Amino acid sequence: MQNNLQQIFGNIDIYLFDQLLKGRFDDCKTVLDAGCGGGRNLVYFLKNGFDVYGVDQNEAAVDAVKQLSAKLSPQNSPDNFRAAVVERLPFADNHFDLVICSAVLHFAYHEQHFDKMLRSLWRVLKPGGYFFARLASDIGIETLVEPLGNGRYFLPDGSERFLVNEGMLLRYGTELNGLLYEPIKTTNVQNLRCMTTWCLQKL
Repeated sequence: MQNNLQQIFGNIDIYLFDQLLKGRFDDCKTVLDAGCGGGRNLVYFLKNGFDVYGVDQNEAAVDAVKQLSAKLSPQNSPDNFRAAVVERLPFADNHFDLVICSAVLHFAYHEQHFDKMLRSLWRVLKPGGYFFARLASDIGIETLVEPLGNGRYFLPDGSERFLVNEGMLLRYGTELNGLLYEPIKTTNVQNLRCMTTWCLQKL
């Protein structure tokens, strides 16, 4: 059973898997994974006829996801995968039904960089489309993180990250004219770091 699940879904983010189980993205056709790496979150989409795109700033990762796409979905164009940064996505406005950005946004250098990345992701999302993000936050460990300035923090796990909080996510949702299609959920990893799932639908 485990091998069958892995063949169907790959090493998918468990919270993205949750949305698939709920049927949230059943009517989506075009999918972008921004910061796709080797494509671990794209196996299901490639196997099930979605028009799949990905960007990563790492050329080796782009080569790897092209190979994965060729194997699982030969009809999916290799040109759909490009080396690019999230803040400058090489796609038209309102192009995608689903935009995934998992474990990427907390690498923002500062508040302005985060804002540029987020607005770039939102720009390419169609009205009615779904935005799915996983990113580091201070939710639940507010007193344990050390501010470094301009939105960046030193975490108890020894890493430095750009961190969001609930108020910031809610404010951006309002500014972007987005609707939470899932409550904001945060996983606390033994008070070392916290990862938040942020799910918005573009109105």
